[in-house]
Amino acid sequence: MTMTFAGAIGPFLAGVLTLAIFSFLYKDNPVYKFAEHLFVGTSAGYWFIYNVYNIFIPNVWVALHEAEGFRDYLNVVLPVILGVFMLMRLIPSVSWISRWAMAFSVGMTVGFNTITELQTNVLQQIGATLSPFASLHFNNGGLGASVNAIIILLAVLAALVYFFFSKEHTGGYGHIAKVGIWVLMITFGASFGYTVMARISLLIGRVQFLQTDWWVAIKHIIGLG
Repeated sequence: MTMTFAGAIGPFLAGVLTLAIFSFLYKDNPVYKFAEHLFVGTSAGYWFIYNVYNIFIPNVWVALHEAEGFRDYLNVVLPVILGVFMLMRLIPSVSWISRWAMAFSVGMTVGFNTITELQTNVLQQIGATLSPFASLHFNNGGLGASVNAIIILLAVLAALVYFFFSKEHTGGYGHIAKVGIWVLMITFGASFGYTVMARISLLIGRVQFLQTDWWVAIKHIIGLG
C-alpha cells in the first residue's frame, strides 16, 4: 500500500485512538477518558453541522423562502417553535415549557408508529407464521418444512400464552406458559449471540486496520515506507 506522509497522519492517529479505547480493557484510565471525550465531542460537532446543512437549511431556511401561503409558513413555523420549546429544558426557570413539545412529539410518534408497527411487524409476523400452512404437505420432500412450520406455530402460541396474565399459570396452562418461557429464552439467546457476532466483526475490522493501514502509516511516518 502506497501512502504519502500527509495521508499517513490520519490512519496513524486513528490507530493510536483505537489503542486508547482498547486500554479500557485493562482499567479505566486518563488515556481512555481522553479518547472517549474526543469521540463524543467530535461526534457532537459533526452531527451539529450535519443537522444545520441537511435539516435546518433545507427544511426551515429554504422552506421559508419558498413558502407561498399562510399554510406553508405555518407548516414551517410550528415545528420550529416546538424545537425551541425543547431547548427551553436547558433553562431551569422555564424548563416546564419543554414538556409541551415532548408531549406533542411523543404523542405523534406513538400514533404514527402504532400503525407502522401493526403493518410491518404484527401483521407480517402473523402472515409469516401462518403462510406455510397454505401449502403444508408431508410428502415429496415437504416433511421437514411442514414440521418446522408446526413447531414455529406452537412456539409462538406458547409464548403468547405466557404473556396472557388474566389466567393463573397453573396446571396444563402453566406448563404451556413454561414452554413459552423457554421459547423466549432461546429467542433472546439467539438475539444476544447475533449481537455478539456483530461486535466481534467490528473488533476484527479494527484489528485488521491496525495490522494493515496503521502499520503502513507508522512506517511512512518514521521514514521506512
